[in-house]
Amino acid sequence: MMRVNLTVVILSYNEEINIRQSLSNVYDWAAYIYVLDSGSKDKTCDIAREYGAEVFSRKFDTYAKQRNYAIKELPIKTEWMLFLDADEFLLDELKDEISDTIINGNHYDGFYLKRRFYFMDKWIKYGGYYPTWILRLFKHKLASCDRDMNEHIIVNGKVGHLRNDFVDNNKKGITDWIEKHNKYATFEARELMKNINNPEVTDKLANLFGTQVERKRWIREKIWNRLLPPLIRPFLYYLYRYFLRLGFLDGKVGFIYHTLHGLFYRLLIDVKFIEMKYKEKNKK
Repeated sequence: MMRVNLTVVILSYNEEINIRQSLSNVYDWAAYIYVLDSGSKDKTCDIAREYGAEVFSRKFDTYAKQRNYAIKELPIKTEWMLFLDADEFLLDELKDEISDTIINGNHYDGFYLKRRFYFMDKWIKYGGYYPTWILRLFKHKLASCDRDMNEHIIVNGKVGHLRNDFVDNNKKGITDWIEKHNKYATFEARELMKNINNPEVTDKLANLFGTQVERKRWIREKIWNRLLPPLIRPFLYYLYRYFLRLGFLDGKVGFIYHTLHGLFYRLLIDVKFIEMKYKEKNKK
């Protein structure tokens, strides 16, 4: 396969169980591979160097700042840049599509890619999970990243969609998932506090009639955050996702995932949010 003039950037932290599948997927395809690590204590960085990746280090604070650092501060020599997480890889059809798009030229400055999400090695197809469009391929000089959590790449230019999928298949296990989402819930609760305390600040991406991401942002800002009561909305969302969006068709593994992510995680965010409100009130 001919190398494409593209820089792949992988964010990592203790990803030795995952990162080999990601690196082996792109090491002989992309012109450059950069790994931006957050201080891994395992063999993540050694494995990255095995595949010829250049490793950089930055202490983690937020996902948006980590991605902005990668976009603005890493020595990227190519016009196009692709973000991958350490547990993700591209299907061959998508690699061919990206190669054709870059080599043959196009009128776009960024592209949304379709994520195919796996949990416990099962593809989660229902509950609104497929297709999920994420902007990962872009001209790095025109890009930036917003929000500390549920961050999104913003491209100052024309954005299109590619047809084929990339795969998200984390192999770390349920204990890691719970620990990670406990941290995510804290970030989410802080974002919610900011939103409630600063109602005049609106999400620039929120647009009911825009892209999938923009619609989700609008629903979160206008309905979820402001109209639905905490502790009740996780149950409403779970019923919507599991029954109306047919999450039950994902079987036993789907039940586990939709319950953990659609109910438990959302409830945890609300509990942390309520705790933060109590602490803020007691300071006054």
